[in-house]
Amino acid sequence: MNLVSRTITGGVLIIIGLILIVISPFTVFTTLIYGIPILIIGLIIFLNKKEDKIEERKDLNKIKNKK
Repeated sequence: MNLVSRTITGGVLIIIGLILIVISPFTVFTTLIYGIPILIIGLIIFLNKKEDKIEERKDLNKIKNKK
């Protein structure tokens, strides 16, 4: 589920960022200022693989070792 939501969110942000960057020469310059950070955030979300790893809880290990 996490992979699907990350792919959709990152993809949508990348597309919006690219659209804003492409139309910025024809419109107000501030669209470029919004487009670049949106594109970067989309790439970070899309390429973040560390979030998929599930860490084992340390407090549960302590309880298991006491038994």
